[in-house]
Amino acid sequence: MGTLSEELGPVAERLVARPRIYADANVPAGIVAHMRVRLRWDVLFVLEEPDLRRAPDIKHYALAQQLRRTLVTLDRDYLDDRRFPLDASGGVLVIHAPDERQLSTLLDRIDRTLFHGDDADAPIALPLAGRKLQVNSDWGRE
Repeated sequence: MGTLSEELGPVAERLVARPRIYADANVPAGIVAHMRVRLRWDVLFVLEEPDLRRAPDIKHYALAQQLRRTLVTLDRDYLDDRRFPLDASGGVLVIHAPDERQLSTLLDRIDRTLFHGDDADAPIALPLAGRKLQVNSDWGRE
């Protein structure tokens, strides 16, 4: 028998057929709203949780992993595999764009490419499980 989060994680993934995101404190609130409203992602935003607002990066990383959520951030520190190892991670998505409009456009492309793949009706909850991906506003353009 594993921990509560290990046991309930797969159940939560089946109940919520949407991408499960952990947005850290440096993701703008407007981008979180875009993820929730336009993309319909299930987003836990740390700035909405008083106990998590000032938590260190390592705690956010561990909690995203425990809750089986993809960590979305603008913080390149998460790319350090020594501090943030990939084993059992829900995945890390480090995004970069000059402004919120371009971040939103980038997230739209990420949603189509990573979270929906070939079947737009069946979102993939954790497409980056065990991986990290760093993307900028040029990623996914044809």
